[in-house]
Amino acid sequence: MSVDIGNRLRHLRMTHNLSQRELAKRAGVTNSTISLIESNSSNPSVGALKRILDGIPIGLAEFFAFEPERPRKAFYAAEELVEIGKGAISYRQVGESLFGRSLQILKECYQPGSDTGKVALVHEGEEGGIVLSGRLEVTVDDERRILGPGDAYYFESRRPHRFRCVGPVACEVISACTPPTF
Repeated sequence: MSVDIGNRLRHLRMTHNLSQRELAKRAGVTNSTISLIESNSSNPSVGALKRILDGIPIGLAEFFAFEPERPRKAFYAAEELVEIGKGAISYRQVGESLFGRSLQILKECYQPGSDTGKVALVHEGEEGGIVLSGRLEVTVDDERRILGPGDAYYFESRRPHRFRCVGPVACEVISACTPPTF
């Protein structure tokens, strides 16, 4: 039996309206630790998981026992997309919870000059997207391309990657990744 600790933790954290940063502060760990666990890139020790769960608070037994219902909703109005981004990058997620799901779909909006950071992103899975408007610089490994409306990308997420809006207008992208990483 395999337990998806990452999605289970993300679901509980979001249910309790906690950011990764707030949970990390409560648990005395770095927010990158929470991020790595939630993306299933790192498996915490029992002791580390207990410390993190104490920050919610929830016990180990309850954590492993609960089974939330899988969402049955199939359609989402624009205003129902859940904002999970911050600052100059908006990530609007289809569905309020990704627990038990293997695909994450986002409507992304990058303000001019915004980027995902100087440190490249690396995680398990695959991701792809289509640029709807604006211009998006996508770097994968050592390859860099500027994509415009209608252009697309698709790659294995374990390859170091970065996104940056170039040009004077915001860039909108529809993307999907598996497994969910946010």
